[in-house]
Amino acid sequence: MRWIRAALGAATGLALAAGAYNAHAADKKFKIFLSMSYIGNDWQAEAANMVKAMAASKDYRDKVDLQVQVAGPNAQRQIQQINAMVQQGAQAIVVYPISPTALNQVVHNACERHVVIIAYDAEITEPCAYNVHIDQTEAGHVTAEWLAQKLNGKGSVVVLTGVPGTSVDTQRTAAAKEVFAKHPDMHVVAEGVGMWSQAVARTEITKILTTHPWNEIDGFWVQVGCYTIASMEKEAGIPDDKLKPCAGEGANGHRVQMLPINYAGVQGANATYRPMGEAGISYASPPYSGGLALKLAVDKLEGKEIPKLTKLPLPVVTNETVKLCREGTWAEMQAGCNVFQPSIISNPGWFASIYSPQTPEIGLQAALNGKPEQ
Repeated sequence: MRWIRAALGAATGLALAAGAYNAHAADKKFKIFLSMSYIGNDWQAEAANMVKAMAASKDYRDKVDLQVQVAGPNAQRQIQQINAMVQQGAQAIVVYPISPTALNQVVHNACERHVVIIAYDAEITEPCAYNVHIDQTEAGHVTAEWLAQKLNGKGSVVVLTGVPGTSVDTQRTAAAKEVFAKHPDMHVVAEGVGMWSQAVARTEITKILTTHPWNEIDGFWVQVGCYTIASMEKEAGIPDDKLKPCAGEGANGHRVQMLPINYAGVQGANATYRPMGEAGISYASPPYSGGLALKLAVDKLEGKEIPKLTKLPLPVVTNETVKLCREGTWAEMQAGCNVFQPSIISNPGWFASIYSPQTPEIGLQAALNGKPEQ
């Protein structure tokens, strides 16, 4: 009996040891928070999906304990939430900041507690923070120059901005207006706050049309809304060859409209997709930026060096470079396709610039429903 008790004791000890090992392994997960501000548009939902998919991917699921909090368009609430994250033991915070400067003190305090702070798309100016984004000023310049060229440097332009206070909106809008100011015969005749939302764009354009009808507008520079504007032109009976040039977002619906008229192979298109011929340019802040920020946060926590600024290439698509993704596979995206079949992406406001060789863990399913590639 003595040897049985000894064997049971040894087994119990092994079980306890195994339990302790498993608990230790669980403790090894990095506690990372996703802090989101305004979420009332397709881009924010898509970017959040890609962050979650990265955390769930094969190489990160055993490393990351991800928690998500949403502050809305309220800097004080985001400050309070970040403070609470630090108190809860956050090791890193991936953040979409509502302001480039309002969070600086709370971010500084977090850094003092050795918390890694990485902002994606919009930036944080506190020196201890890391940032991942495109050159938003370049985005504003490139698209405004395209519109100026299409209008031969003259005409009445309508502008739709983004989420006020964010570095994204401020830098893009300032850059576009700088371009327009170089052309004395170009005039911004109306401006609306579009909040990077197709629905809000429709509301704003409807209001603008009460004082500036279609025949008084020569072109549009919008951060989101070209798809909606073209749809509204269709509703107004404007023929294809009279569509206004629109410099706008990377929404899939806009890019489908940019495909050549009667483009072969488009499946699932309906009356809301109207070919725009030479009337469109599409740029984007890529939604994968949040997923990449999470990867970089893990790298930093593992002791690797990461750059203070990870500058992403600006995805710009024109009528000459728009290329249909027929199935939405990673191989297709790698080969350069940049717009998806409406039968694959039913939401025209969904953003199509999801491919990056830096984030092979996340692709179409990540953007759609938060599931990783691997």
